[in-house]
Amino acid sequence: MTLRELAHERWLTVPNLLSFVRLAGVPLFLWLLLGPRADGWALVVLVASGITDWLDGRIARALDQYSRLGEMLDPLADRLYTVATLVAFLIRGIVPWWVLALIIGRDLVVSLALPLLRRKGYLAFPVLYIGKAATLNLLYAFPLLLLAQMDWAGADLARPFAYAFTTWGIALHLWSGTLYLVQLVRTRPAEVPDRA
Repeated sequence: MTLRELAHERWLTVPNLLSFVRLAGVPLFLWLLLGPRADGWALVVLVASGITDWLDGRIARALDQYSRLGEMLDPLADRLYTVATLVAFLIRGIVPWWVLALIIGRDLVVSLALPLLRRKGYLAFPVLYIGKAATLNLLYAFPLLLLAQMDWAGADLARPFAYAFTTWGIALHLWSGTLYLVQLVRTRPAEVPDRA
């Protein structure tokens, strides 16, 4: 997608509004986890974020409300929740530092590649299904990790599932990052239409 195409597009759509709501939930989520340590309410915000993430895609397809802004907002919200959750989990001792380093390190490498992609005339990488699978695994892993550390009867049951989804999420996340870099190398500059 080019910068020129983005400028001529509608942005006020139901899926985009859901993405804005998701983005607004990030600071609330962080405050609940790190301030009062209201893990139950933080879990509600995290699950609501996952549901609205699923809903915005369904609504976009049902109402034919695809937008390039939505293609940017959705992964942005996913990344912000991922970073916010990992930082809060690291501070709280729920995950080790290397989990944070692998996931955020991959995102940094892909983000550093974006200026090169923009020089070729594109605004963002096209969404890969493997990246969506990675995000889905992490969206399952984070609530399960939170449930596994809470003081309740199901914590021991949630723990192995939390670790499994975290492992798969990290592996798929790294794989999708590698595929994005391969795309960058293979992408040719966008054709700019002649001005008559």
